[in-house]
Amino acid sequence: MKARFAPGLYVVATPIGNARDITLRALDLLSGADVIACEDTRVTRKLLIIHGIKTPTLAYHDHNAARVRPRLMERLKKGEIVALVSDAGTPLISDPGYRLVSEVRKAGLAVTALPGASAPLAALASAGLPTDKFLFAGFLPGKSNARRRALTELAAVPATLVFFEAAPRLVASLRDMAAELGVRQAAVLRELTKKFEEARHGSLAELADHYQTSGPPKGEIVVLVAPPDGTVAALGQAEVDAMLLAALGQGSLKDAARGVAERTGLPRRDLYNRALALRDGTGADGSDAQAGALHSSAGDE
Repeated sequence: MKARFAPGLYVVATPIGNARDITLRALDLLSGADVIACEDTRVTRKLLIIHGIKTPTLAYHDHNAARVRPRLMERLKKGEIVALVSDAGTPLISDPGYRLVSEVRKAGLAVTALPGASAPLAALASAGLPTDKFLFAGFLPGKSNARRRALTELAAVPATLVFFEAAPRLVASLRDMAAELGVRQAAVLRELTKKFEEARHGSLAELADHYQTSGPPKGEIVVLVAPPDGTVAALGQAEVDAMLLAALGQGSLKDAARGVAERTGLPRRDLYNRALALRDGTGADGSDAQAGALHSSAGDE
């Protein structure tokens, strides 16, 4: 006997690859709903056919949301059951749906999540990196300058970082991560739950070198980056300054920042700014603003 559901909006997780990675409760809900709001009806219809579900579908995505959302709200207000799904995984995780859920909540109508497959969680569960704290950062900007700025803001976060990335941009993103985040262990996982699922581990620089040589991998990609090493946080400002001054005696500002970043794992942008201050004599006593910024990035409290 199938479960009976009360009227309302149901946010339903669907498989990220293997079609059998869907819960029995989700199948019951999709079968009993009045309509299924889909990111792409063609993608969802394939899943419905596999499981013999004939519920009507309606496209709901970023490009038509303003027009379709009022229609879904009217159906919900009439007491219908509306299922919201994305092409794969849990809706709202780098997918459309946030505004609909928010509007339904504001209208005093019920919203229920049916948990299931999620690419970030599947990657975390199998990568072997710390999972006690993690930050899902979605897709980084496509252009290098913007991407590096975004990575600089994340450099001091004491948690495993989780990113989605497109295959053609993978090498460039890994290079920027290595430059801005320093020496860290990482994992690149692709095609999770599918036939050609693959996980590759190493430092950010090693992974960048591998994909530079082998070419962009195929499929959906999740990149995980380990949190800053606790030993880095223990570095004092005087130690960092000494390393920078020694490096400045052998090369350019850029080379000094890169070399110390590779040795310590500290963000290269902060090291460059600190080296600039030291070279110009504005930070010799360790009291200028750049010192504070670098000290903060190192994790000192």
